[in-house]
Amino acid sequence: MLGQFKPVAFEPYGRRRASYRPPRWLMLLLAGAAAGVAGVLVVQERLLPPRLSASESGALRAALEQTEAERARLATELAATSKQLQAAQAERASATADLAADRERTKNSRADIEFLIGSLPPDPRGGAVEVRAAKLTRQRGALGYEVLLTRGKGADAPFAGVMQFVVTGLTGGVERNLTLEPIKVNVGAHQSLRGSLALPDSFTPKLTTIHVLERVGSRPIGMRVLYVQ
Repeated sequence: MLGQFKPVAFEPYGRRRASYRPPRWLMLLLAGAAAGVAGVLVVQERLLPPRLSASESGALRAALEQTEAERARLATELAATSKQLQAAQAERASATADLAADRERTKNSRADIEFLIGSLPPDPRGGAVEVRAAKLTRQRGALGYEVLLTRGKGADAPFAGVMQFVVTGLTGGVERNLTLEPIKVNVGAHQSLRGSLALPDSFTPKLTTIHVLERVGSRPIGMRVLYVQ
């Protein structure tokens, strides 16, 4: 019968509680979370740009605001420049249109002048240069003149020479001839000249002979005699 009893350990402080051990899955979960946090920290420190301090963040924000303000200013200037460019283009288009209109008016005026010249009677004396029309007026101490010189349509280069007036008039009841200062001319198809030449105060012009010369003293290549009005 003694062989049927098992020895029992004596515990004077009572039965010991079994020690607590967390589950394995919880340990693995905590280890994984710790590894993830460590990985994030490693990536932040080694791979990502360093985190900015509060002062650096403020400076970056101020620089961004300044950049935005500069961008807004440039956008305003660009809009103003675009308006100025549009205005300049419109002004240029208007100037181009005005220039075309002026050219057309000039063309029409030339046609009118050619028509009027063609309708004038020819110089009765003829000549290489014709005095087609002239008006001579008596002024105080001067002879006023308006003269139209023409050349034939087949003429080559413009004729460069002089025009000179020989005025017949009275001084104290005595008839005199005065040769006035020559006037330079350059006649293409035609040339209109107007002006006045000085006369002695006591001289009263009556008749004027218009000479067209290659140079002073040469033989006239065009001439016409007209009364002074």
